[in-house]
Amino acid sequence: MLGFFHAPGSCSLGIRVILEETGAAYELHRIDLAVGDQRSDRFRALNPKGKVPALRLPGGRVLTEFQAIAVWLARTHPQAGMLPADPEAEARVLELLDYIVGSLHMRGFTLVLMPGKFTANPEAQEDLRAHGRAVVTEGFAHLSRVLGEADWLVGDYSLADAALFYLTVWADRIGMDMPAALAGFHQRMLARPAVQRALAD
Repeated sequence: MLGFFHAPGSCSLGIRVILEETGAAYELHRIDLAVGDQRSDRFRALNPKGKVPALRLPGGRVLTEFQAIAVWLARTHPQAGMLPADPEAEARVLELLDYIVGSLHMRGFTLVLMPGKFTANPEAQEDLRAHGRAVVTEGFAHLSRVLGEADWLVGDYSLADAALFYLTVWADRIGMDMPAALAGFHQRMLARPAVQRALAD
């Protein structure tokens, strides 16, 4: 059985959604970021990077990083249809995954939610928050155009949608405006049974 190391409220929510969508059997291990579980010797022995998500594979090997875990789950559970078979469509999903995680999360929301990681200066923190919000606003506008009037980002439901969902959860949590297309996307995601199971904790 897979072992999934997850911090509720973090980006690992997207991987939990994918796990629920694929129907993969997994054991959930909650990591409490507020008390520093991610820095504990026990967790560092599993993932020296000290962050979530992490997925323990059968046999004990550990896979880390959102995109790598997402693609592994999609390819080992092809019946879920979360990664297209068509090469260009697959590349579009990977392109979106990289943009969502690498740009909007790391260069946007990280600054909005955790400016204290970069400076102790309160004024500088406000500047970082403002910069992060600008990155997210621009990125959300782009993703809204990609989505258009469709239900999902790349035709059929895919890994990219699960990744975008954790960002819309964050935006909703802090009261950040979303374009109408993304607000509708967020509501469609909330209606999915797999998402409801992933949010159960």
